[in-house]
Amino acid sequence: MDVIQRNNVHQLPHINPDAPVLLYAHGFGCNQDMWRHLTPEFSSSHRQILFDYVGSGKSDARAFDPTRYSSLLGYAQDLIEVCDASGLTSNVTFVGHSVSCSIGILASIKRPDIFSQMILVGPSPCFLNDAPNYLGGFEPADLHALLELMDQNYIGWAQYFAPVVTGSDSDNASTMQLSDSFCSTDPVMARLFAKTTFFSDIREDLPHCTTPCLILQHRRDSLAPLHVGEYLREHLQGSVLDIMDVAGHCAHMSHPQRVATAVRQYLSRSEGIVQS
Repeated sequence: MDVIQRNNVHQLPHINPDAPVLLYAHGFGCNQDMWRHLTPEFSSSHRQILFDYVGSGKSDARAFDPTRYSSLLGYAQDLIEVCDASGLTSNVTFVGHSVSCSIGILASIKRPDIFSQMILVGPSPCFLNDAPNYLGGFEPADLHALLELMDQNYIGWAQYFAPVVTGSDSDNASTMQLSDSFCSTDPVMARLFAKTTFFSDIREDLPHCTTPCLILQHRRDSLAPLHVGEYLREHLQGSVLDIMDVAGHCAHMSHPQRVATAVRQYLSRSEGIVQS
């Protein structure tokens, strides 16, 4: 199957084919439209490429493989195939949200030639608590209850979980967009992605990642406590931690200018240019 069609890959218009590349990867239950408030900030300076994971957004659902997508490595392979199909062989800046941060790390370990740096928005290598040395934010019972709610009342789960993720009221624009995205996703595919997301643990993989990273941590985040950002900074070589004074788990949606400023400053150093 054609990867461009399978993953609904889009390149935003740009006049310079040699401009540096930003590749955006959405989180669980989301789609590429979640980046719409951030991409205008880099329209003049970067080529920007977006895609949907299989089972999300407008991807080709016929390509959904429960075995492949029961592991984050399956999504990492999607990411690598998107890069190859798009002719992205090097110097790509990966911009990932939530579980996509882990997916990007795994992809960069397998293909370090592709990625020059990574921007990690709300990353978590493991959502489960592992006392006494790691606080991921959830106990196993919490996550099993979340999956049970998805099974029993998927729409009710979406309406409950969206405000938890955004850290805002149900009538907030970001919350409504996220809830709509949840509700438009096939429940079977969404449940598998949820299980893969929340029960994965890539902590042992972190030392093998050699790609420099900017970690953008939300100060008040129900899904990724502050401990997680500090843990990643300590275990990802060449990483920089920026704690954003915002609530929720989706600053690229709720505070896109704050995210854009942090990304622009980071890229101006790593690319040796001043972004417009």
